[in-house]
Amino acid sequence: MNNNVIITGVSGQDGAYLAKLLIKKKFNVYGIVRRNSNDPFVRLDVLGITKKIKFIHLDLSEFKQIDYLIKKLKPKMFFNLAAQSFVTYSFNNPEYTDKINNASVINILESIRLNSPKTKFYQASTSEMYGDIKHLNKKILNEESKFNPVSPYAISKLSAFYYTRLYRSGYGIFASNGILFNHEGPLRGEQFVTKKIIKGLINFLNTGQPVYLGNIYSKRDWGDAEDYVDMMYKILCLKKSNDFVIATGKAYSIKEFINMTCKYLNLKINWVGSGLSERAITEKKKSVIIVKKSLFRPHDVTYLLGDSSKAQKLIGWKPKNNIKKMIKKMIEFEKNNYDKQNSKMQIL
Repeated sequence: MNNNVIITGVSGQDGAYLAKLLIKKKFNVYGIVRRNSNDPFVRLDVLGITKKIKFIHLDLSEFKQIDYLIKKLKPKMFFNLAAQSFVTYSFNNPEYTDKINNASVINILESIRLNSPKTKFYQASTSEMYGDIKHLNKKILNEESKFNPVSPYAISKLSAFYYTRLYRSGYGIFASNGILFNHEGPLRGEQFVTKKIIKGLINFLNTGQPVYLGNIYSKRDWGDAEDYVDMMYKILCLKKSNDFVIATGKAYSIKEFINMTCKYLNLKINWVGSGLSERAITEKKKSVIIVKKSLFRPHDVTYLLGDSSKAQKLIGWKPKNNIKKMIKKMIEFEKNNYDKQNSKMQIL
């Protein structure tokens, strides 16, 4: 087996951090990019690794293309991080979401089975698969917890999760799922709420423009992206494939996330009103955060809390960074690049 590694979604947050890690470990990193993609390699540029990756432009939904690539490279590891991962958008375009998040996974697994059965496969699963867990009474979630997806994004990811299991049990392929709970960092996309909050609050300090948000009472288990990417690699270093929940075991509401960010920015706010009229204001009564009904999801997941004890036991993994350290890193990045980001370094 050679030292080739393939990463789909290499230009995203996780793909960039993973590529950096694997390059450091002397792997030959091949990054798959959609043929007609206009996504810039800003994250890879920030990490200084763009020229160290061999880029391949193809469409994962077309079996012949991925089949040819796997047959040619016979990679030691294959990390499937590509996805249409914006939950709100998935309601508007469920067919495209399923094509990218589910059908492409079948193509990859089938090609590995036919051409490179020793390749170790990692599927980026998501805590969104647990969905509406009100019936669980806010129970901490592990690998055995019931799934109840409530968005096209989550449904497509759950299907891919089970296909990964099928190829493991049915064909003996080394195929593992990483059920990652929310993980953030400086390279997070702007459509995600943590990035929107931090960038929006820094912009407020500079322009006075408020930040508009949806449900500020949704709770998430937020971890550090670099910690979680390290875990992806360790999952494929095991002797046997398996499924693992990766989480911190602590959940915070979006409102709490805002409060922690404001505290670090020395931005004093007070919350007034309730429901759709709730907002955060400064001492001078200027609106900082405004709740907007149109930004609520059609069916929101209000609470997610993960139990990573299996990963801790079998791999010895524990997160290095807590939510406060993560927020600090994200704020420092946004502050240092504020002027540049408003001109030519927008991270999409």
